[in-house]
Amino acid sequence: MMKRFLSLTLLFLCSALSHAGEKSITLPMETAKLKPGKGADLTTAYCMICHSVEYITTQPKMPRKFWEAEVLKMKEKFGAPVPEASVRELVDYLTQAYGSK
Repeated sequence: MMKRFLSLTLLFLCSALSHAGEKSITLPMETAKLKPGKGADLTTAYCMICHSVEYITTQPKMPRKFWEAEVLKMKEKFGAPVPEASVRELVDYLTQAYGSK
């Protein structure tokens, strides 16, 4: 009984996959922009590789320590290709543009 169940399940999955066809998704154009300032271009270059502008702009206003931890987390834990020499400028920009005063 179990063999028959597995055989039927496998047959169903193969059939479903053969009829799936190619699908495509068209995402809307990105319209949000970062606030202008020294480091905005660098932030676009390194941060927008993985996520949208809204990921940054919708964060609550947080202190420098938060933004520094976020940049380091993205670099060290998630593998963001941020050169060590650019970390400070990214943190400076994020703190100035989106940080708490």
